[in-house]
Amino acid sequence: MASRDHHYTKKNKNLSLCCYLSFLCLSVLCLASLFLISSAFKGSTAIYSFSSKDNNALEQKQNDFPRKEKSYLCNYSDGTWIYDLKVRYTRYDNTCKEIFKGWNCISSNKSNAQDIIKWHWQPKTCDLPQFDPVQFLEHFRNTNIGFVGDSLNRNMFVSMVCTLKRASNDVKKWRPAGADRGFTFLQYNLTVAYHRTNLLARYGRWVASANGGALESLGYTQGFRVDVDVPESSWAEAPIFHDILIFNTGHWWWAPSKFDPIKSPMLFFEKDLPVIPPINPEDGLDMVLKHMISLVERTQSRGIKFFRTQSPRHFEGGDWDQGGSCHRVQPLLPDQVEQLFSMEKNGTNVEVRLVNQHLFRALKGSSFHILDITRMSEFRADAHPSTAGGKKHDDCMHWCLPGITDYWNDLLVARLNNIFN
Repeated sequence: MASRDHHYTKKNKNLSLCCYLSFLCLSVLCLASLFLISSAFKGSTAIYSFSSKDNNALEQKQNDFPRKEKSYLCNYSDGTWIYDLKVRYTRYDNTCKEIFKGWNCISSNKSNAQDIIKWHWQPKTCDLPQFDPVQFLEHFRNTNIGFVGDSLNRNMFVSMVCTLKRASNDVKKWRPAGADRGFTFLQYNLTVAYHRTNLLARYGRWVASANGGALESLGYTQGFRVDVDVPESSWAEAPIFHDILIFNTGHWWWAPSKFDPIKSPMLFFEKDLPVIPPINPEDGLDMVLKHMISLVERTQSRGIKFFRTQSPRHFEGGDWDQGGSCHRVQPLLPDQVEQLFSMEKNGTNVEVRLVNQHLFRALKGSSFHILDITRMSEFRADAHPSTAGGKKHDDCMHWCLPGITDYWNDLLVARLNNIFN
């Protein structure tokens, strides 16, 4: 009997201990549940305290924040050109009607026109894939893309349009927001446009006033007035209209044939007043970049903004008006690149790296993404129209199409995918 009582007592103690532990666990679970419910309730209260109008405004505000590009390990600009005899070029061909006649090297029978497209750019640490036009059209539905700059940006614009046209023929010509030319791919409501501007800033002929003035007192009689703080009208509304912008400038800033320092100098104005003492074009470029970058950031806070680096020229034996030519039929070797573009040698084509210095300095700290196409393009002395361009001189500045600017667009799309994915 005593043994049974002892067993019964021990059993009750074990049962009590189990009940106590169960109660303790249940209490902890209840407390945790109450905490989670309370947190959720607080969160839902914060969200639903907005009216539908306020909620829409919040969503818009979130969308207005500029997207930041994800950090990536690949330096697309560091690589080499590889020749592939078996490559089948599927982007577009010389029948694309948008190709300017002077750039259509296949139709112009340039000797190496077919070879130009057999070279492909291979970065050292990754791949630069050819962008898929169907995926691009799908991904960027209801998007407006604007190229803003000189004829080298038109070169890039044409490359993109020709590539996209191979994927969709439902296209309508349209020149939005002062564009020089543009196309809307109707099925996707995607617009690609080109806004021509040489200096980004507004400029025009200036002649001395009979009533005199600050410039007249210094002996200036004529030149070109450049308003450093006023955008050229061709693109002034582009930041409001376009979701993605690609800017460039550079070639016209080192163009003595246009802006002769004696006969027709650049005369810079700020706030409608001449900059006194007058400054040289390099300093004027810095002022224009400062104002234009600031203007775009103020007017296009939600969009994606790229600034393309300088496209290299490949004149050898003199500049374009001094008998310079570009007759090479293969890409340059690294040491040849340095001979042609070294700033220390101050050669004919030194502008490319000079311009980039100004760009990098001006863009530092801005929300612009830099589209660096310079290094990959410096090698391609073989890819200009040269004598096939139909001009009185060799065209060693623009690029054959199909050609190098196709790879610029591959780089652009790779960077966009890095931002949006």
